[in-house]
Amino acid sequence: MIIRDKSNSFALLFAWHGTILPKVLPALSVVVLISTIIVYLSSQHYFTFPAVPAIGFTVFGIILSIFLSFRNTACYDRWWEGRKLWGALIATSRHISRDSHVLNDNERRIMMYRVMLFTGLLRNRLRNSQQSIEYYRDKVNFNEQQFNALSSHINASQYVLEEIQKSLVQSLKSGEISDIIYQGLNHHIVELGAIQAGCDRILSTPLPYSYSVLLHRTVYCFCLILPFSLESSLGIWTPVIVSLIAYLFLGLDALSAELEEPFGLQDNDLPLNSITRLIEREMLSSLGEELLEPIQLVKSNLT
Repeated sequence: MIIRDKSNSFALLFAWHGTILPKVLPALSVVVLISTIIVYLSSQHYFTFPAVPAIGFTVFGIILSIFLSFRNTACYDRWWEGRKLWGALIATSRHISRDSHVLNDNERRIMMYRVMLFTGLLRNRLRNSQQSIEYYRDKVNFNEQQFNALSSHINASQYVLEEIQKSLVQSLKSGEISDIIYQGLNHHIVELGAIQAGCDRILSTPLPYSYSVLLHRTVYCFCLILPFSLESSLGIWTPVIVSLIAYLFLGLDALSAELEEPFGLQDNDLPLNSITRLIEREMLSSLGEELLEPIQLVKSNLT
């Protein structure tokens, strides 16, 4: 996620890193080149291109704008739902940190580290990555075989939740905690499972492929037709106006594609590493142990 100061309007106007412009620049350059060639040929009377009827082009543009708006809204909803789920994960980890004081010190420490491990494994699952979890090897009370199996488990984060649940059940059966305390802690574990299910829903259900392809093709067709429609009325200003209009449509199309998958590593995706580290630091602070270093910005990008 790009974190930059947006109070400087001049800097925003000429910002490059973290914007959508680098991604659409090749297509935008082609549209501007076509516009320039058309203007040159027409001005030198080498060839006169027939103008696209204004009414047809206007209707085309209006319909495209409506569909782009719908897609951007749908993609932003996915991005925002992902952020709400990870916000709920932060809140639930804090609830566990407070409510787990009823356990003995060792059981509480193991449970807290398992919640931290769950968070890291969930991030890896959503990003299809294998970031190291070696930090937790001697802290979550797993034997060597259990811990090594996490890297190839079909759902490692769910497995960790099951182990937390088993430990709570064992404490309940042994009389270390009452059924009321068990219900309270179990509610938080259920909440963690619901958060993972919500993230899995976003990850496994993208916008329909055919819809995305149809809109993507329509945007590019519109931008390629644009110079032929405007050249007769704009003259030498055609490349400038066309580039601005094309930047808007191409940019919205590319931006919606980024927001559609909120858990990745693109510039506008959610900072899952940073959120995971925040949870780790807060829980380690509650345990009175040495804190891990916070995730730093890299070129204004928080991963």
